[in-house]
Amino acid sequence: MSNTFHREINRPWYTEYENPGYPHVQTGKIVTPDRSHEIDPFIVMAEDWYKRGTFPDHPHRGFQTVTYVVDGRLEHIDNAGGYGILDAGDVQYMNAGWAARHAEDAYDDDLIHTLQVWLNLPEDLRRTETSYQNIRVEEAPVVSVAGGQVRVYSGEIAGVRGPMKSLVPITMTEITLQEGSEYTHILPENHNAFLYMLAGEMEFGENNTKVRKTGAATITFNENGNEENPSELKIKATSRSKVLIYSGVPIKEEFVMGGPFIAKTRAGIQEAFRDFQDDKFGPPAVRE
Repeated sequence: MSNTFHREINRPWYTEYENPGYPHVQTGKIVTPDRSHEIDPFIVMAEDWYKRGTFPDHPHRGFQTVTYVVDGRLEHIDNAGGYGILDAGDVQYMNAGWAARHAEDAYDDDLIHTLQVWLNLPEDLRRTETSYQNIRVEEAPVVSVAGGQVRVYSGEIAGVRGPMKSLVPITMTEITLQEGSEYTHILPENHNAFLYMLAGEMEFGENNTKVRKTGAATITFNENGNEENPSELKIKATSRSKVLIYSGVPIKEEFVMGGPFIAKTRAGIQEAFRDFQDDKFGPPAVRE
């Protein structure tokens, strides 16, 4: 595999946290919109701790979300009649498509801790039907590796395929390693990728770049590469560690963000606000 692309870490950065005020206890903007060009097809990533009442009924249009529950119980309600409670390690995928209206809040008196990624849609998929998929932790296949394990939520990794059915194919992997353990993560060479450290500290790539808890980093890739060709990211845990790695093929389309909406132009954002005000997103997302 002498021609295999060997990935390295671009310079990592660390999350800064704010306290918006109860019930939104703490928030960290891991990936901000100004970095969206670096992580295409992903847009933003946020880490939040919150009590009930933080994210009640609200709309979305034009993108997808991937929500990972770190701790606590997350209650999901949507106005298509969907309801569910997600626990630690569970993931929810949502295709907002043309008109999502949902609530994602702490269940009962829990303090919920989540990570949410916004995943872009190409313009021709922005008006697709809204859909939701709950992925239970036990449904995501686990591969044992020396000194740890690899849990696959999306894409084909380590010989298994994750259950997530994203409109824009991505990989999402949780890697847990004991101190001193090593693992080589294989991704298609043309996938743009980034990581977020959930615990401990790891060294990445041939350059042994260290990233510790609350650190994020983009990862080099072969932009003109082939989906069928593998690439390697060498990982070594310098302490007991856990990392999430996301990857996908860049969409390479201009877009505009406006509140809970993504569109091609500012006019598209204004249209989304008008449609919501005109009740085109349907009734509120409340539990019957």
